[in-house]
Amino acid sequence: MEWQPDILGAGFEACTFEASGADGVLRTATLVRFRPGMGGTDTDQRARQHPGTQQRPRRTVLFLHGWSDYFFNADLARFWTSTGYEFYALDMHNHGRSLRPEAPGGYVADLADYDAEIGQAMAIIRADPGGPDEPQLALMGHSTGGLVAALWVSRHPGAVSHLILNSPWLEMHGSAFVRYAASTMVRPVARFRPEAILRLPERGFYWRTISNSADGEWALDDRFRPPMAFPLRAGWLSAVLSGHAQVARGLGIDIPILVLLSRGSATGPFWTEEMRRTDAVLDVNIIALRALTLGRTVTVERIEGALHDVFLSPAEVRADAYARLSRWLRGYGTPAPGLADSGPDA
Repeated sequence: MEWQPDILGAGFEACTFEASGADGVLRTATLVRFRPGMGGTDTDQRARQHPGTQQRPRRTVLFLHGWSDYFFNADLARFWTSTGYEFYALDMHNHGRSLRPEAPGGYVADLADYDAEIGQAMAIIRADPGGPDEPQLALMGHSTGGLVAALWVSRHPGAVSHLILNSPWLEMHGSAFVRYAASTMVRPVARFRPEAILRLPERGFYWRTISNSADGEWALDDRFRPPMAFPLRAGWLSAVLSGHAQVARGLGIDIPILVLLSRGSATGPFWTEEMRRTDAVLDVNIIALRALTLGRTVTVERIEGALHDVFLSPAEVRADAYARLSRWLRGYGTPAPGLADSGPDA
């Protein structure tokens, strides 16, 4: 497996690989890793070179992005490495670094189609030099990636130690009745024309709040994270609705789970200033309820002023989110000495 310099610059590397799913289809995915200082601190480097020396247990985290998205939040990687974790992120097939010109951006017909590339990414992580120990793996997912992560963990018990979900898309807006109605309409189209584009109103409000090309502060590549998102296809929506139904029935996950959400939602058809301090994509109240169906040990953190991705919120708000994540890691993880209630800039 060959690592190459990544688009995020110093300390970031990427490798592209193929994984074959249960259907036999080869899909392309890209794993990104963060190695500050060309492989970590001097102490970490000496530990890798001399495995018999005293070192911390090896801990790693794998991040899954949302739909029409890719990994770009370097501050998130810096936070995790500051807590003693090795950070990795996966650009799943038909997204970001893995997107191919002929491919339908963001498309998947079954969320389980991601299983093979997630499993392959974890195998690469385990084989990646980082110490003599088998790594403790945590999985983190945002939005649709949070739904994918939760479903993957439920199908692979024992594979990871912690699950962290950042505004996971666990249910449709409003209630399960909305999902039932949507499924009834979408399922026949998805069966016969899965890549058919559904003509729904386009809204770029969330992109407006995060992109430095609009009102936000984050540098986004519009090829990987288009302002109006990728076209919404029938097969993809059917796959998501099926995932929601599985969550509603209960996943029975038996590891600690953290769910981070905004305190409020503003998902109307027209722009409002409230969208600068709320989730402009999901109904966070129904998500908070659905979070309780994930497993036996679930912590829900509601963050005042947070955007849909709580770690892309304004500086003070995301500092609060990082502090809450730090506190949770102290309670449920095995924190490194000096772990603080702070974000990457503290």
